[in-house]
Amino acid sequence: MSTDSPLKDKIILVVDDEPDILETVAEELDMCLLHKADNYNTAIQSLISYTYDIVILDIMGVNGFELLKTSVERGFPTVMLTAHALTPDALRKSIKLGAVTFLPKDKMPELRSYLEDVVLGEGKPIWQKLFDKMGEYFNKRFGPDWKEKDKFFKDFEEDLKQNSQ
Repeated sequence: MSTDSPLKDKIILVVDDEPDILETVAEELDMCLLHKADNYNTAIQSLISYTYDIVILDIMGVNGFELLKTSVERGFPTVMLTAHALTPDALRKSIKLGAVTFLPKDKMPELRSYLEDVVLGEGKPIWQKLFDKMGEYFNKRFGPDWKEKDKFFKDFEEDLKQNSQ
């Protein structure tokens, strides 16, 4: 494993109720110091007790949106990682609650790259990169006109474009 990753020695909390997901994340991020939680109570204790460079949250099974609120309040860049809650509504809620990005579990092999973007972006939201990289994927999942149907996404994308100029 390359040691020149910006993730090297970062402290990351990953929360998921599926043990195989926790193990996969651990394998993908073997250059990091990883704390794992498989339920809400363990996760909330970790969020309150420790400081993290990045927090990765599942949505379903661990009350991920409530954990997201606490994580953001603590100032931790937070990534939503989900399979069952992969919907425009969950994406919108993640954005509104302050997540920095959102990754489908079936894109897990790309997790390291996304987290490196979070570190290189100094923990600021990387939504434009997500939409650039995942646009076709979301179009296939949600339908080709999913952003046009929702004023929130139309306005959000317009704001992203204006802020990048």
